[in-house]
Amino acid sequence: MTLTEISLGYQDSAEALRLRLCELRAERRRCRTPRQVKAMDRRIRTLTPLLRQCRELAQLTEHYYERSYCRDEHYRI
Repeated sequence: MTLTEISLGYQDSAEALRLRLCELRAERRRCRTPRQVKAMDRRIRTLTPLLRQCRELAQLTEHYYERSYCRDEHYRI
């Protein structure tokens, strides 16, 4: 498997997470009690960093072999 193929997997995962977060935000607007709102907020907070990481890793793996690509220091070894 190449890094370009891995990048496509990260992009697919990011899209699935984005859609789920949209659903959770819509659900949150329909919550009636503070307890429900708090539970939805917790779920949203849990998934948000995963979405960011998937997007970052998709970008990194897609452009990994390009000399001019400036890599994120967070993912350097």
